[in-house]
Formats: sequence, C-alpha cells, structure tokens
Amino acid sequence: MENKKAKKRSMAAEVWQRLVKNKMAMVGLAIIILLALAAIFADVIADYDTKVVAQHISDRLQGPSAQHWFGTDEFGRDIFARMIHGSRVSLVVGLISVSVSLIAGGTLGAFAGYYGGRVDNVIMRIMDIFLAVPSILLAITIVAALGTNLVNVMLAIGISGTPGFARIVRAAVMSVKDQEFVEASKAIGASNATIIFREIIPNCMAPIIVQATLSVAGAILSTASLSFIGLGVQPPDPEWGAMLSSGRDFLRDAVHLTLFPGLAIVVTILALNLLGDGLRDALDPRLKQ
Repeated sequence: MENKKAKKRSMAAEVWQRLVKNKMAMVGLAIIILLALAAIFADVIADYDTKVVAQHISDRLQGPSAQHWFGTDEFGRDIFARMIHGSRVSLVVGLISVSVSLIAGGTLGAFAGYYGGRVDNVIMRIMDIFLAVPSILLAITIVAALGTNLVNVMLAIGISGTPGFARIVRAAVMSVKDQEFVEASKAIGASNATIIFREIIPNCMAPIIVQATLSVAGAILSTASLSFIGLGVQPPDPEWGAMLSSGRDFLRDAVHLTLFPGLAIVVTILALNLLGDGLRDALDPRLKQ
C-alpha cells in the first residue's frame, strides 16, 4: 500500500516537473490562480452593493482614473468592481458546467467503451446526434426552453459538452480494458462497476484532465456568448459577456466599456488553453526520458 502511494506521489512529482519546464503553461497557471483569488476575495476587493449594482448617474461614462481604474459604465458603476465579481460568475459556470459534462459524458463513455457491442452502438449514436448540432446552438435551445437563469445556463453548457467527454473517455477505456490488471480484477470476481470506476477510470485520467481544462475555457466563452445575446446572466448581475453587450452602444465615446471585459475573456481563455496544452505535454508518457 505504501509503495503504491509512493509511486503515485512520484508520478505526480514527475508530471509537475515537466509542467514547470513549460514556461507558457506556468504563465497560464499564474493567470488562472490570480483570477481564482480575485473571484474568491471579490467581496473584499469591491463591495457588491455600492460599487457593482448601485447606480451613480453623475459618474456615468468616466474614463479610467485613480478612483475608477477601468472607468465607469453608462450607469456610473465601477467597471473594475464589476469585472472582479464577474470573474466569480465565469469561473463558477465554467467549473460546474464542465463537471456536468464530465460526470454525464464520462459515465456514458466508460460504459460504451467497456461493454462495447450494442451498448456502445446505442450510446455513441445518441452522442452523434448531439454532435450534429453546434454546441452553442444546442445551449441556446436549452436555455430558451428552460428559461434564462444561471442554473439553466450551467445545465445547457454541461449538456452541450457531454458528447465530447463521452468520446474521449470511450477511447481511453477501450485502450486499457484488455490489460492485465483488468483481467486480474475479473478473475477475483469484481463487479463491472467496480472495474470501471476503481480500476479503468483512474488509469485514463490523463486525457480526461486535459479535456476538462480545455472545456472550462469553452464553457466560459459559451457563457459570455449566451449573456451577450441576453440568454445568460441577467442585469444588474455582472458578467463579462453581458458587459460587452451593454457597452457596444458606446463604442465611439467610451471604448473602455467593451475593451476591459473583452480583454478579460481573451486572457482567461488563452491562459486555460496554455495550461491545457502544457498538461497534455506533461501527461504524455511518450515525452518521458
């Protein structure tokens, strides 16, 4: 037991060492950590009631200054404060929606890959039907049917991302299900569920982790897209896509209304993609020396 734990620790240390050598991945990780800290301590950085939702018409459309670092919007609200609180919404939606995709798609993909045959055919044909519809269009349809609130947005993005995880997990399971440790588990009478979730899935985590990291970036972008067209987070709650939508009417006179939320989306997605690429390289056994 101790040798197994030591082996897991050594493998994790080896992956971390390879990840640290990737400078771009570490830049992405640093940005994500800063964003997470900003989301966690958003209430400490900027008061929600006075700076985020309260309107100060006399201060409307002010440019960046010492008092308002990113300026103010058309209602006199501090853009920096709204972006800090908006990061909380983006990260929560991204993490929860990807968790929905991972649990649903991962379970379906694991059963499809393990059992094969008719089970595999039925599950994957259903996934193909979902894949035939663009993910953002599927999310729009679900939100329009269920209603525009944060829970429905997370559910819609989670469902639209399920087929991708199902295909990744299925392929990973099929690559390891015939190995010796699986045969040994069958020989001692372990149930199929035990073999799948306690033996096979832990040995398929590398592609799943990479897919999850990259999917968070896609989920944040989908959230911003839905909010931009009015189907996501509703005013006066702050969200980067909604801030872009409200600021587009003032592009000529107050470009900062769209500049800073747009940069936040770009930098966050870039950071997640850099980290995802770095994790893919670090977890790839072919790169071991």
